[in-house]
Amino acid sequence: ETSAVQLALKKCCFFPKCSTMVNIPLCSFSLSSIFRCVYPTTPIKLGAGGWSPLDTDRYPWLQVNLGSRKQVVAIVTQGRYGSSDWTSKYRLLYSDTQKNWRPYLQDGNIWTFEGNVNSHGVVRHELQHAILAHYIRFIPVDWSREGRIGLRLELYGCSYWADVISFDGNGVISYRFRSKKIKIVKDVISLKFRTTAGDGVVLHGEGQQGDYISLELRRARLQLSINLGSNQYGSIQGHTSVTSGSLLDDDHWHSVVIERYRRNVNFTLDHHTQHFRTNGEFDHLDLDYEISFGGLPISAKPSSGGRENFVGCMEGITYNGDNITNLVRRKKVDTSSFRNLTFSCAESNSFSVFFNSTSFLRLLGQSDSDTLSVSLSFRTWNPNGLLMFTALADGWVEVGLTEGKVTVYMNVTQKKNTRIDISSGSGLNDGQWHSVHLNALENYAMLTVDGDEASTVRTAIPIQIQTGGTYYFGGNFLHTNTRSLQRSFQGCMQMIHIDDHLADLRALEQDLAGSFENISLDMCAIIDRCVPNHCEHGGSCSQTWNTFSCNCTGTGYTGATCHRSMYQQSCEEYKHQGKSSGNYWIDPDGSGFISPFRVTCDMAEERVWTVLKNNLSPQTSVTSTNQEGKAALHITYNVTDEQVLSVTSSAEYCDQFVAYACRMSRLLNTPDGVPFTWWVGRSNERHSYWGGSGPGIQKCSCGIEHNCTNPKHYCNCDADLRSWREDAGLLVYKDHLPVSQVVVGDASRAGSEAKLTIGPLRCQGDRERSFWNAASFTSPASYLHFPSFRGETSTDISFYFKTSSTHGVFLENLGTTDFLHIELRGVVFFSFDVGSERVELSVHSPVPLNDDQWHRVEAEKNIKEAVLLLDGKYKEVRSTPPQGHAKLEFYSELYVGASNRQRGFLGCMRALRINGVTFDLEERAQVTPGVNPGCQGHCSSYGMHCRNGGKCVEKYNGYTCDCSLTAYDGPFCTDDVGGYFETGTLVRYDFLPEGGTPAFQEMKSVSSVGVPGEANLTQEELVFSFSTSSAPSILVYISSRTQDYLAVVLRHNGTLQVRYSLGGLTEPYTIDVDHRNLANGQPHSVNISRNFREIRLQLDHYSVSTYSLPEASDTHFNLVKSIFLGKVFETGQIDPILIARYNTPGFVGCLSRVQWNSMAPLKAALRSGPAAPVSTHGILVPSNCGASPMTISPMASASDPWHVEAAGAVFPLSDSKARGDGVDRNSAIVGGIISMVIFTAICIMVFVVRHMFRHKGSYHTNEAKGAESADCADAAIIVNDPAFTETIDESKKEWFI
Repeated sequence: ETSAVQLALKKCCFFPKCSTMVNIPLCSFSLSSIFRCVYPTTPIKLGAGGWSPLDTDRYPWLQVNLGSRKQVVAIVTQGRYGSSDWTSKYRLLYSDTQKNWRPYLQDGNIWTFEGNVNSHGVVRHELQHAILAHYIRFIPVDWSREGRIGLRLELYGCSYWADVISFDGNGVISYRFRSKKIKIVKDVISLKFRTTAGDGVVLHGEGQQGDYISLELRRARLQLSINLGSNQYGSIQGHTSVTSGSLLDDDHWHSVVIERYRRNVNFTLDHHTQHFRTNGEFDHLDLDYEISFGGLPISAKPSSGGRENFVGCMEGITYNGDNITNLVRRKKVDTSSFRNLTFSCAESNSFSVFFNSTSFLRLLGQSDSDTLSVSLSFRTWNPNGLLMFTALADGWVEVGLTEGKVTVYMNVTQKKNTRIDISSGSGLNDGQWHSVHLNALENYAMLTVDGDEASTVRTAIPIQIQTGGTYYFGGNFLHTNTRSLQRSFQGCMQMIHIDDHLADLRALEQDLAGSFENISLDMCAIIDRCVPNHCEHGGSCSQTWNTFSCNCTGTGYTGATCHRSMYQQSCEEYKHQGKSSGNYWIDPDGSGFISPFRVTCDMAEERVWTVLKNNLSPQTSVTSTNQEGKAALHITYNVTDEQVLSVTSSAEYCDQFVAYACRMSRLLNTPDGVPFTWWVGRSNERHSYWGGSGPGIQKCSCGIEHNCTNPKHYCNCDADLRSWREDAGLLVYKDHLPVSQVVVGDASRAGSEAKLTIGPLRCQGDRERSFWNAASFTSPASYLHFPSFRGETSTDISFYFKTSSTHGVFLENLGTTDFLHIELRGVVFFSFDVGSERVELSVHSPVPLNDDQWHRVEAEKNIKEAVLLLDGKYKEVRSTPPQGHAKLEFYSELYVGASNRQRGFLGCMRALRINGVTFDLEERAQVTPGVNPGCQGHCSSYGMHCRNGGKCVEKYNGYTCDCSLTAYDGPFCTDDVGGYFETGTLVRYDFLPEGGTPAFQEMKSVSSVGVPGEANLTQEELVFSFSTSSAPSILVYISSRTQDYLAVVLRHNGTLQVRYSLGGLTEPYTIDVDHRNLANGQPHSVNISRNFREIRLQLDHYSVSTYSLPEASDTHFNLVKSIFLGKVFETGQIDPILIARYNTPGFVGCLSRVQWNSMAPLKAALRSGPAAPVSTHGILVPSNCGASPMTISPMASASDPWHVEAAGAVFPLSDSKARGDGVDRNSAIVGGIISMVIFTAICIMVFVVRHMFRHKGSYHTNEAKGAESADCADAAIIVNDPAFTETIDESKKEWFI
């Protein structure tokens, strides 16, 4: 008779070609039990019959003997014919010997297959990895609720055969080369091995020059070591070592493939491939004489010794096309070291028991004995768990794991309650096999771990014990006498000895010895969840039996698998978060492989600069020349080449300042000569042009501009003068930057001196326009279509959106097996498939999402969890199913917007990134109907960043802040504009009469918007800050064409006085602030506003004070004429008290933030051109007056994860009051001294700055105004294209004939 199990056999083992089916004899089946009423002749044939176990069978299984080792690639199941019986979930075990069963694993888990949903349907599963086995066991996990387990099945596969060699730890296969030495550029080595030993050399080859290749088991992990050569000085180290796998001593077959081409290596272990590149600079592997398998060859160097030989079996050994195992069988290879060469693999005598959290094993021993002896071996990942428990005649004994240590608790209740605790070992939850032996006899107990007799722990027992005879292993049992707090053991045990006798665990299957619950016999299904490591970006993996966790500390990434970057991708993004200039960490590729790194973000201008600083100090003296008279200076940036490239490739423009100061030290020689000095840039390329010039032009900037010291040379230093000269300028060809080395070739002559300056690399502009890359969806049926993208086990998606609609699909993929969907449903909804399960998350927002404001969505899914984050605040996290995470996911079609006849998104979307890669929405929108490139309305979301009255201005790719009507500068109108007034300095700002000159009208944006010339005001606001140490003085004086005025002065005692004269009163209305001396050198702010008669005054942080003009006073400020700062110089009638008391010698100190309604007179004096209606008398030095800078970010620098260094000064505030007589004489004296010191320091600084600019002015490169103004072809090319290429060099001869 033939069975209904049909096996497709074919000599070719490629999965698609295994289709021929062969019948298997009925006697090849083994069953745990069979339902008594079912006796079909073909119980498992698809189409008829079927198998059902007995209802009393607690552990049902069906086993198939394939006759010999086969490669199985698919399984097909069906329910029992004509019944309500089927199997809905099942697992597969396989073995070569009917012992040591191995569960089928997929995606790092014991895989549970989805079976049938009825009795007649057929379900086929293609195995992700083929099974090589002689026996296959089918384990039902879940079945029909309407009936019982029912099964019909077929297996598909192909024949498998390979030569097997057994290694006993003494024999070594030595494969001798045809020549004594070989020099190999390409290697392919493959083999399979099986062992119970955790250590041993699998293969080894070496050469006399130090090259070697070695594959070795170390603590049940496989380590590949390769050295293609190191130089004799040791500066080039070729040693490279990579480790793969874990728990390889499980007595199962493991396959290894090593592929090397030059320095590139693929190391594959059990379908997991590591790609790496060997260290050093050599490509060939030089080996001498032989390569050995199973241990070290006799010819190995003594330094290679001390390593154990391999014990176990190998099959299918091939080396560069040669079948080594076949050569051994044919006796073509030296096997003289083998005592008994066998071509079969001996069966293991070990018998493992697998425990889960609900398992226990009960075994019997001697009772009423005065000696207790128990030993076992275990392996686990859990730090805690109960290994063994036994009750004594009076008390109990417990052996367990506590925080990775073996602990023994003995509780003896005879006479009095006595508790004895002993422990030994550490870190025993490492997944390795460990042995425990507890021996208690007479009056002492001994605990030995891992056979280390020297570390045996002894303790005294006050009375003699009597055993109870029953021993429980695994922990999940109920016993009235125990109060154990230990958790159940999860892991494997073997070699259990009771009373020095090995327990016959195989007899448990026939219920002949002891009992058990929920254990798996003859199997150890331990899984290393940290190999391969799912913790990305260098995260540290730790695990328990059921799961793993990642420690992301110090990686710069966060999340369950350290996938999501903690930092923004560019300085541009920090700017639009409201950050100010400073040091930040950026991660240009997001969750990609490039690690985050620190840069300086310069946000002072409209464009943001990303700055990478180097280690070279300015004006570094060139010394330490070599024998050839050359000095090499290495420049480092504390970043990798990939990190630098990520900055330069995404920037629109980069530059780097270089300067060479010289005295009798030539730089480049002549354009046709050999350069004395060159620099090395990206890709280790040598360049012989200098700052201000370009590739292919061996000149300095003065050679381009025809202003060199010696017209016969093209660099100032090439004149070879004894006086100091300098060549300086910018390198702007970004594909050559940054400078990594400068070799100076003329610094060793007598009298030669040179100093080198290499500035930081600076880049600006978003070449890829990733942050503002946007598209507008104008139709609910519109969408953008992108080709497939590939994700790893982790995928992250982020984008911004703004809409007035409550519903719409953001994006979706339409793969055949994978599904991912993000949608707006009033809430943000995220769903995706993991295997056969769908995971759904949603996040609500307290504000409507259709408010036409920008909102950010961040979604991530990984092997542990899914995360959905909205606006960085609202979050949902959900665990993902353990099964179904493919190593590579392919999304066949990605749609942004509507798809599959759903309502698409209406509104704007920008900055769409998937796994750190920006999708170009604008480019695709240009060719897609219903979608427009770009978005408007950025100010609605980001306008709040424009401070102090700055106006947000829309741009195509963002926004900018217009600060022209404020007293501030900077990208967000937060930078103070102030000036230091010396004695006698004043600033006068004139209001324009109606119909002013055209030149004045052009200055309207700065000078006359908001207050027309000769206006009659009923309300005004004056705001300014100041710091001074001298009094009295006039701070601000506003005159009119009548006798009206407003003055703010400091009196002799340093207190503030406000004087209003609007007519109708014989004397000005004065407001005296007497409570504080303000001439104390500290910054102070003043805010004065008037609305008709009501005057409001706020000084510094004090509360607002309200005053009222007398009824007799006029309320109109008539015909405003001029604003004076620091001093009054005016014709016409002026309050004599002001002139007599406060105008001489004038204000000395700093004024800043001066604003009168919408005019900023001090800013106009410091920023405007000669046409502005403002004049300055005396010396006015720009300064922010020490005022605390305005900050946008509400987050303190100390708690800000992005900011590296706290920026901004801290100023102590003095609240000391003036003396009772109103004069603080000490303050006046100290203030005078301080003012003199400040004045002297400023004078020195002004002199130094002017001298430096006068000294360097002739050497800096002037920016060209256009190609038409260039004097020569070199300059013309540089003007037209700063990023000119090396092609200039090809046509250089046309210009130098």
